[in-house]
Amino acid sequence: MLKLDGISSFVAIAESGSISEAARRLNLSKSVVSERLAELERMLGASLLHRTTRKVSLTEDGTAFLEKAARIMRAVEEAVADMAERRGTLSGPLRVSAPATFGRMHLGPALYPFLAQHPKLELTLDLNDRRVDAAADGYDAVVRHGALEDSRLVAWQLAPSRRLLVASPDYLARHGIPSTLNELANHRGIFYINRGVADWTFQDEEGARVVRATVALRSNNGDMMRDAAIAGLGIALLPTFIASAEIRSGALRVIDIGHQAAAEYIYVAHPEGRRASAKLRAFAERLRNVFGDPPYWDAWSHPGDAVPVAAKTVSQRVTTASPRN
Repeated sequence: MLKLDGISSFVAIAESGSISEAARRLNLSKSVVSERLAELERMLGASLLHRTTRKVSLTEDGTAFLEKAARIMRAVEEAVADMAERRGTLSGPLRVSAPATFGRMHLGPALYPFLAQHPKLELTLDLNDRRVDAAADGYDAVVRHGALEDSRLVAWQLAPSRRLLVASPDYLARHGIPSTLNELANHRGIFYINRGVADWTFQDEEGARVVRATVALRSNNGDMMRDAAIAGLGIALLPTFIASAEIRSGALRVIDIGHQAAAEYIYVAHPEGRRASAKLRAFAERLRNVFGDPPYWDAWSHPGDAVPVAAKTVSQRVTTASPRN
């Protein structure tokens, strides 16, 4: 009789592409995963994987078996989630990918009390700015900031997110304060690698316009971009969830060029075709409630205070309009 642990090991290997990654995902040793796979193959009387020293790949039999095996494991997970929901408890594994800076600054503080309240919930929070394939990489959900780029995901908005142009007072004293898109193009920029050349995209009368400035630094990490701006290396377009404290303190000044970056959101998304579990819904609801609308990182020192701007003749306020769900 086939065992579920063998099927789950095979699905994890097939989805991750390696026994090592499957073992990490299942929180098991490589030897245990290998033994479970070998036992499954003996029971089926078929070889499911081609193995080399560097990678594994599906055999013809493995390809045929994977679709049904993955469906079986999803059905089991949903059944377990249903039972937990009936008991009013949250339990079992929940694997989520999230951006490193946002996770460190905001997810941790929001989720520590939540995890203490639900001790049977096994949350794996993978903080990485790399864009992942939620289904193929074995994630139950991803938390992301920006535009939803994968049509295979079902997304729920958690909070609005606003990006502002910022620079240090020292940089602005040395290089001047840009007030138009054309002037901005003459400055040194700190850019986010994952957005590529379209990082500085603004809305003007003709639609979206990309500004290409001299590159001072490219990075895939928001902490480094913020710190580089504070150090006076150039201008950065940063989310307020990263830079709000430094804007309030005066370490960074907001630059008003008369145009805003496109409105964005922080969202949690799960692969389509999978029913959202009770624990995932509770996870998202917790974050939505803690972040607030407008989110707490956009709550400046006093209600109605203007964002500290670099130019003395302009006033720029944080947008408080809530997103439409």
